[in-house]
Amino acid sequence: MTFSELQLAPELIAALEKQQISHPTPIQSAALPALLAGRDAYLHAETGTGKTLAYLLPIFGRLDTAQAATQTVIVAPTHELALQIHRQCCDLAQNAGWPVRSLLLIGGTSTERQIDKLKKKPHVVVGSPGRIAELIAKGKLKAQFVRSVVIDEADRLLSDESTVAVRAIIQAAPRTRQLIFASATLERESMAIAKEWAPELLMLQAGAAAVNENIEHLYLICEDERDKPDQLRKLLHALAPERAIVFVHRNDVAERIALKLAHHKIPAADLNAALHKEDRKRAMDGFRSGKIRVLITSDIAARGLDIKGVTHVFNFDVPTLSQAYLHRVGRTGRAGVSGLAVTLMTEIEARLVRRYQEELGIDMQRVRTREGKVLSVERP
Repeated sequence: MTFSELQLAPELIAALEKQQISHPTPIQSAALPALLAGRDAYLHAETGTGKTLAYLLPIFGRLDTAQAATQTVIVAPTHELALQIHRQCCDLAQNAGWPVRSLLLIGGTSTERQIDKLKKKPHVVVGSPGRIAELIAKGKLKAQFVRSVVIDEADRLLSDESTVAVRAIIQAAPRTRQLIFASATLERESMAIAKEWAPELLMLQAGAAAVNENIEHLYLICEDERDKPDQLRKLLHALAPERAIVFVHRNDVAERIALKLAHHKIPAADLNAALHKEDRKRAMDGFRSGKIRVLITSDIAARGLDIKGVTHVFNFDVPTLSQAYLHRVGRTGRAGVSGLAVTLMTEIEARLVRRYQEELGIDMQRVRTREGKVLSVERP
């Protein structure tokens, strides 16, 4: 199916072509007809499958640019994701030649400056639920003409204290508004809340995540947990990744590893949920520019971030579930380029290798480090 067959405006199709996008992804094919018709929907697909465009394209198609009013509100759990969505809005508008105004509203920045920018009547506002709800409560962000409300990373926003702010935003919009939820995972609690707010909610899925054949899977057995930092350092020196993500379970571990790698002259940064906005932005900018080659993060801190050009993924802490493993390593090997996934395991954790191989249908090769090289370990 083509974008034209999905009834997308010619200007938007031309805009996509400028971004080298010629065909819709499965989630886009599933979402566009329903969202263009104004239906409430829950989009479920892996990160990197085009979920953002799956809701932005129909939203742009339904905007009335002649009306100087906010018509769409998009909320995201992190400042990085909100900025990413805002930039995509701006690129889409510019490439389509449409006068769509988008405004980023996040905490940690001047409220007065944001209030001043709201006077220009942006068609789309993107930001954190707390700041958007605050500006609505103050009467500075008018929601009476809002046609669509998008809750990105819904399973996260509907499972913590952000739910109160999200609810306030939805209640401020007209009852006829369209509700769009998007997430890479499905949680029972968030689904229940979504269905409470949108009883006729459509579930739109792109199918189960497929195993990327461009990814090579390796694992290395460490003596114990204390041996992992040193083995990671050796792997990074031997493989010399251009852009690598290291996954850990906890923020303090991410910080400790980043300091150890920096001590060994490996340009690394940790991206954890406890960092200040400026520090997170500095880490992301450095990683995207190539100044930082290694980004250490948790699953939660990395949620929603679509980072291009990742050559290696390292599992410092091992994911128990096969789907969690697949979700992590899926950040490499994109756009037809090969990628490498390396998992550091203790002897006890090594039992998960068989689970990954059987449930995902992958082959994992055991390796070891020696004299600055990564060598295969022959199977018994």
